[in-house]
Amino acid sequence: MRIMAIDYGDARTGVALSDPTGFLAGQTFLIKSRKEDVVLEELAALAQKQGAEELVMGYPRNMDGTLGPRAEKYAAFAERLKGALPRAKRCSIVLCVPYVDIPAAVKLLKDSRVAVGAQNLHWESSGPFTGEISAGMLADLDVKYVIIGHSERRALFGETDHIINQKVHAALSAGLRPILCVGEDQDQRELGVTMEFISYQLKAALAGVTPEDMRRVVIAYEPIWAIGTGMVATPQSAQDAANAIRNDLKTTFGTKVSDSVRILYGGSVTSKNAAELISQPDVDGFLIGGAALDVEELAKIARLALKSTKSRN
Repeated sequence: MRIMAIDYGDARTGVALSDPTGFLAGQTFLIKSRKEDVVLEELAALAQKQGAEELVMGYPRNMDGTLGPRAEKYAAFAERLKGALPRAKRCSIVLCVPYVDIPAAVKLLKDSRVAVGAQNLHWESSGPFTGEISAGMLADLDVKYVIIGHSERRALFGETDHIINQKVHAALSAGLRPILCVGEDQDQRELGVTMEFISYQLKAALAGVTPEDMRRVVIAYEPIWAIGTGMVATPQSAQDAANAIRNDLKTTFGTKVSDSVRILYGGSVTSKNAAELISQPDVDGFLIGGAALDVEELAKIARLALKSTKSRN
């Protein structure tokens, strides 16, 4: 069993990663907390107890404070992290941090098995794009992952499906692993066009991607209406959306590739609904927001996810 997770952004967003090569069996779930040291130790212990091969936890950092205090927190976190890694057989961590923090994060974590990810990138490799960061620049900084298509980027910064497709290709060409976010809003849900809308998002974002490269992409299904609202999809509706995503991938990339891609559900996940959601055959894991700010609640969800992944294997 391989359990991986990546975290980024604010208190209500996050994504998870599975084996990017697509060759390892296992499921995926997201973990997220601002009490990173406590959560890391608890999850590492849980992973070891459940016999997990790998546990990857992300450390949330967004527009939060000035560089000095953040650097101090990274340093403290890195030391705690290095001490906690041996608790699991192979415990790897991915941090998706703001661009200005990437060099410091890479330096602090260079002696560990921790990878650093980015929260955004530009689709061109070079040119007159003041303030933008290219995939190549991220790769040169030893970044491994990059988030693409998050609902906030789409809504607040006007990122179109064409732009997102360009970003996916830019990331893959530079050797980065894209984390592609899709999901419908409340209006689309009420109109009953969820499946059609998600299908369009997938087709547009993944146009031109090869089956080999698709193995390196994770799909994060985040119904926008459920993020931080307390509303949650029923287990069946989450399964329906995840199954529709997998079927679309199967049509485009084939069964082996579609089966290797991890599909995550996000939106008001708690320990009260996690067991039913993760029991769905096409729901491979979670994007957890507010519930992960409570260490005990997060631990409950982690236990439920670990129990489910163990039973699937």
